[in-house]
Amino acid sequence: MKNFFLSLGLITLVVSAIFTVRTTTFAAPATHAATAPALKLVPSCSEAPVESVRCMAIRVVPPDGTASTNGPSGFGPVDLRSAYNLATTGGNNKTIAIVDAFDDPNAEADLAVYRSQFGLPPCTTANGCFRKVNQDAGTNYPRSDGRWAEEISLDLDMVSAICPNCHILLVEAQNANLRNLGKAVDTAVSLGATAVSNSYGGSDFPQEVALYGEYYNHAGVAITASTGDNGFGTQIPASFNTVIAVGGTTLVRNPGTSRGWSESAWAGSGSGCSAYATKQVWQTDPGCDHRSIADVSAVADPHTGVAVFDTFGYSGWLVFGGTSISAPIIASIYALAGNAAQINPGAYLYSHANSLNDISAGANGSCANAYLCVAQLGYDGPTGLGTPNGTLAF
Repeated sequence: MKNFFLSLGLITLVVSAIFTVRTTTFAAPATHAATAPALKLVPSCSEAPVESVRCMAIRVVPPDGTASTNGPSGFGPVDLRSAYNLATTGGNNKTIAIVDAFDDPNAEADLAVYRSQFGLPPCTTANGCFRKVNQDAGTNYPRSDGRWAEEISLDLDMVSAICPNCHILLVEAQNANLRNLGKAVDTAVSLGATAVSNSYGGSDFPQEVALYGEYYNHAGVAITASTGDNGFGTQIPASFNTVIAVGGTTLVRNPGTSRGWSESAWAGSGSGCSAYATKQVWQTDPGCDHRSIADVSAVADPHTGVAVFDTFGYSGWLVFGGTSISAPIIASIYALAGNAAQINPGAYLYSHANSLNDISAGANGSCANAYLCVAQLGYDGPTGLGTPNGTLAF
């Protein structure tokens, strides 16, 4: 099964469909039509009204239509650390917060299975590594939701894969309203998070910064946000200029290169020029007078997806894509680097772009200023400054 998903990643896929419904079927590329059946990609969360958000996880339905219970498929921790040149050490005493909506009652138990499967140290409430709270730092959790539980499992597993020695704080907002999620971000910071990952997004609107920007503005804390899974176009909170906007790539093995991996812009990766958020002084791309996204990127293509363990509504091992992968990966690398409290995470990233893997292939749509939707040397919209190559840029 793993070889099936990885072989599909060798093909550049152009995805023009917008995920406006929960189930979208993607036909296999023409060159594989005789051997590869169509994959069904299911966004975990449905579209949200203004001032609310949806999660950015995309579940891959295998050809037999079931979850795999025989073991993981897709990329695991060793793959991801190899692709991004990351050590297994570091992150001790650093806390990564995951902010999501609703409750996943199986979160800790599912996390334990993932970490055991891949030989990672236990991260439990009992040993002080894992903590779950509501948006007010209490334990009266919100109602459970199977769709957001998929997102929670994905986020927890990606943090574990990248920074196995970090502590994990799961903050569950009452619902998917931006004010409640914003309060959850504030709570995460107040409880000592080094980095905060937000794998969700909603529509831009004129009052967005005035109403919600303050929740995502915390000096000395790296706050990441997914740029979206719908291709060219912006969303909040990624378009706030105080967060690290994280785009997505297609990641494939390439033994013929010194890195051993190749990446291109994923067709679903969100990007563009904000109509409302201002530009920071360190972002100097010429084709956008306001905030440009993305800043940085990591794997997100469902066809080169990651292994996730989730049992709240499913039977075990699943494969996921979406910029819900890339946001917690980048947050975890900030925690590995360990110096967010001493720097401005955004400014530091832009001043150390040479320490990233520059991505110069792929596109996520068409636009007037081509670099905002077509990958190129240097900065571009779909992949930002590039993907991690160790922790030096963070």
